[in-house]
Amino acid sequence: MLNNIFIVAGQVAILFILIAVGFVCGKTKLMAGGSAKILTDVVLYIATPCVMIQAFQRVKFSPELILNLGISAVCAVLIQALTIFVVRLVFRNKNESRRKVMQFAVIFSNCGFMSLPLQQAILGDNGVFYGSVFVAVFNILVWSYGLVDMSGDKKNLTLKRIVLNPGVLGAFFACLFFFLQVSLPEIILTPISYLAGLNTPVPMLVIGYHLSQVNFLKALRDPGVYAVSALRLIAVPCVSLLLMSLCGVSGDILISCTIAASAPVAATTTMFATKFDRDVDLSVGLVSVTTVFSIVTMPVIIALSQTI
Repeated sequence: MLNNIFIVAGQVAILFILIAVGFVCGKTKLMAGGSAKILTDVVLYIATPCVMIQAFQRVKFSPELILNLGISAVCAVLIQALTIFVVRLVFRNKNESRRKVMQFAVIFSNCGFMSLPLQQAILGDNGVFYGSVFVAVFNILVWSYGLVDMSGDKKNLTLKRIVLNPGVLGAFFACLFFFLQVSLPEIILTPISYLAGLNTPVPMLVIGYHLSQVNFLKALRDPGVYAVSALRLIAVPCVSLLLMSLCGVSGDILISCTIAASAPVAATTTMFATKFDRDVDLSVGLVSVTTVFSIVTMPVIIALSQTI
């Protein structure tokens, strides 16, 4: 297991070197808020869908893969559902703005920006294949349950928001090509491959930029940050890993889902907190602190999943 920890830690360290570059870019004003937003949109709307399509194009169609795809989807749904149930019991803060942010932060991991690059590095295309399912479930839930819960208004829930978002659309077209056994021509697949390559460095630069804009010491003085960190980075992935293994899930599916479940707080937390006038400072602190803490927690938990 120790060897696995070092291997995974090496992959996580590579991501954090890229994050450090983004941090320096932010501190030196080489990257500004406007450019970070543009890069985020490039990843969300272009790179991530391309990663999904590329992964599904590279795996060979088989009944076993279809079954595994279904298992991945069930695992993703159950992990999210269990987390929703737990956070509603744990967080009962009378300050609604603070409570909503903390609940959202534990439920939704950075399964796109942080997980997909790791799944690619550790498991190859199979990892991204299963990880894409988790991202699709994440997007459906974040634009349905997450949107209503953070806003407090069911009127914000629309079918258009659930369906027409890049994570769901990318997974839909990737699955469509896969099930119809459509092999894209090289002239199309090559640009998709190049664009998919942006999914590792660009998100890390953006995360690094946001870290450079945070009062980290202030975040570390907030007890709520530690409660969320413990749940998001340790409790949720460990319980998920235990339940999946007890249900007979193993191999690449188990590891891929564990990677997604062990990721730090999603940057979407800050986006939604800003949009619906919740505790923005808390949301930024949670994203930043859990991202830094994850350099220690993710290698251990992922390595543990590799031994089962």
